[in-house]
Amino acid sequence: MNVLITGKLPDSVLERVRKVHDVTLNDTERPMSREQIMKAIGQVDGLLCMITDKVDPDLLAPAAKLKMIANYGVGYDNIDVPAASRRGIPVSNTPGVLTDATADLAMASILGAGRKIVTGDAKTRRGDFKFWSPMHFLGREITGKTLGLIGLGRIGKAVAKRAAGFNMRMVYTTRRQLPQEEEDRLHVSYLSLTDLLHHADYISLHVPLTPETHHLIGQRELNQMKSSGYLINTSRGPVIDESALVQALRVDRIAGAGLDVYENEPALTPGLTDLENVILLPHVGSATIETRTRMAELAVDNLLAGLAGEQPPNCLNWTELPGNNSSG
Repeated sequence: MNVLITGKLPDSVLERVRKVHDVTLNDTERPMSREQIMKAIGQVDGLLCMITDKVDPDLLAPAAKLKMIANYGVGYDNIDVPAASRRGIPVSNTPGVLTDATADLAMASILGAGRKIVTGDAKTRRGDFKFWSPMHFLGREITGKTLGLIGLGRIGKAVAKRAAGFNMRMVYTTRRQLPQEEEDRLHVSYLSLTDLLHHADYISLHVPLTPETHHLIGQRELNQMKSSGYLINTSRGPVIDESALVQALRVDRIAGAGLDVYENEPALTPGLTDLENVILLPHVGSATIETRTRMAELAVDNLLAGLAGEQPPNCLNWTELPGNNSSG
């Protein structure tokens, strides 16, 4: 069969696909353009796409042969899954394998924002470190502070485990409160979103992008945060109203933020780069050699299974496909 892979993957992983299928590969770091994908997709049986690729009904229209879509990423808001289901195409993602790497980065962002690590580095490089002074380059402590987790799935729970090492008091909010025994095990307490915003010193976002979570954090929510509070986002950019965040940071309504994702990624909302109280990272939550390789392996596992007519290990819509029942 013919397979289109829209991003560069490790050679060892690609070889598994090349052994059994013909591969059209984007072998550069720059994402394929939509026009390039549109031109190729009519001739392929399998698509291994990146989170930057928008797979919508228009893109699927010429894909008469397409039998499998394997997304390289845990988030899949770039894919119209119902549209794929209507065409009988399985869609998969790569959950689990990036949990630790993303949780590490969230914790690093908490530390970096609170202790002003990035701005301190920049000032030192500019030669602004002329002398030591008791009130110079002051940040805020992390140990013993309150961490608010908005969303407590795999990554949120992994962040909670890391934060426990800093003796942080942890509160969380989710659509469904966890059982008491799980709260006890994780050392977390449930609060409403409003109460969490009022009480947390650091707030870390770990929710998927859905219509309900779009602009979950806007002007009203930012106004409910402590003026000494920090907002960390390693989930999806549009969860935050970035224009409202820029304004809040500009007037010191909150102390700072750490962003790995952006509302109109890769474009940045005007004003963000002018601010010293925000860490701006280039979507590197899963960017370790180990994790990105495991993601590629899992995406290929899904791709090969789907092309073989089998249920992919991480299929998002298997029971929605014609001929499949609720038991899979």
